[in-house]
Amino acid sequence: MRICNVLKGICGLLWITGLVCPVSAQFAMPSQAVRDSIKKANQDDYQNMLNQLHITSIRTHVTNYDEAKANPYPNLPDPLTLKNGKKVTTPKMWWDQRRPEIVEDFDREVYGRVPANTPKVKWVIKNTIKNTLDGKEYITKELEGQVDNSSYPAVSVNIQLTLTTPATAKGPVPVIMEFGFMFPGMSTFPVAGAPGAEKSWQQQVLEKGWGYAIIIPNSIQGDSGDGLHRGIIGMMNKGQYRKPDDWGVLRAWGWGASRALDYFETDPAVDAKKVGLEGHSRYGKATLVAVANDPRFAIAFVTSSGAGGAKLNRHDYGEVVENVAKADEYHWMAGNYIKYAGPLNWNDLPVDSHELIALCAPRPVFISVGGQGDRWADPVGMFLAQVGAGPVYKLLGKKDLGTDQFPAVETTLADGELGFRQHPGGHTNGPNWPMFLTFAERYFK
Repeated sequence: MRICNVLKGICGLLWITGLVCPVSAQFAMPSQAVRDSIKKANQDDYQNMLNQLHITSIRTHVTNYDEAKANPYPNLPDPLTLKNGKKVTTPKMWWDQRRPEIVEDFDREVYGRVPANTPKVKWVIKNTIKNTLDGKEYITKELEGQVDNSSYPAVSVNIQLTLTTPATAKGPVPVIMEFGFMFPGMSTFPVAGAPGAEKSWQQQVLEKGWGYAIIIPNSIQGDSGDGLHRGIIGMMNKGQYRKPDDWGVLRAWGWGASRALDYFETDPAVDAKKVGLEGHSRYGKATLVAVANDPRFAIAFVTSSGAGGAKLNRHDYGEVVENVAKADEYHWMAGNYIKYAGPLNWNDLPVDSHELIALCAPRPVFISVGGQGDRWADPVGMFLAQVGAGPVYKLLGKKDLGTDQFPAVETTLADGELGFRQHPGGHTNGPNWPMFLTFAERYFK
């Protein structure tokens, strides 16, 4: 597993730079000159954003793993109080008044604004493959979302997506889409393992009679500050630097996931009203951002997302704002987010992640995290964010977590629209897939 993760990291770097994957080039690494060029371009982009914000440096933060010291700012923004101080008492007030306020704050200060004139995407089926698993036939479509680059031909974006559905289904089926990763030429179709062996998430999904999809985030937007000058962000900015409230990479990945959903709405094999989205780690952050901003997604499976994802920004445990605001991660966010690791503090943020989860309401959200090896992702901070989102779910006639007491490891909280489980493993989503799929089955029957 560790070797696989290393290879994924190498491939991700090379994808960003436009070089080939080492798996298909006998593990060829880019030259030192190329790596130095990438590093310098990333630093230049980061410094440009600091200059725009008039910030000379960000704070150095000592990582805390003592829960007794983790709540320097215990009072969270109230998702059910308007900026004028009036309480939100009806669903109409939420939809018409309070929710737009929260969306605006996230767009301006945290994740950035999606441009109003994003280009059209033409979906092309590049290949169709028939597979058999456990005696059942499936069809996999390899798709490419060709983004119209007529406004800036210097940048091309072709979104990579695969979709697998049962060949003999009597009608459209639910689909779970993952922000995933593929080596060139690698099949996403599961292979039947030995009896009793752990089943892949794809196999578990297919056994429900559903389909699955994998979208490749770096084909939408590169995962680096240097990459901001390419991808969909670079296309929209015509290769120039971002402004402080321009969208970051998480928002761009979410935009790409929404374009895949556009395609699903045209495919008769897919029940487009029952499409869930899953992502792990940085892709867990992107999953929550995507579902919060596109009400067409039916359900979210957010795994080990940490800061910038489901954990409270105000909760001082593990990964915090200062980590995400550094030169190697700032590109995920709007430039304005950096302010809260510099001249401002976490408590100055007008919103927090409990309100991001609330933006998903009334749709179900299942949050997953590992144990000791995943503690940097802040399990308690993510749990508290779900607790904080609960009042919005209840206002909209849905169930919250049902408790504000942090549960023991391997305790599944999933009686309502908010689900939470901490598994005993490390930084992985595998152990919680069965619980999520049981959770999702309530909504996909």
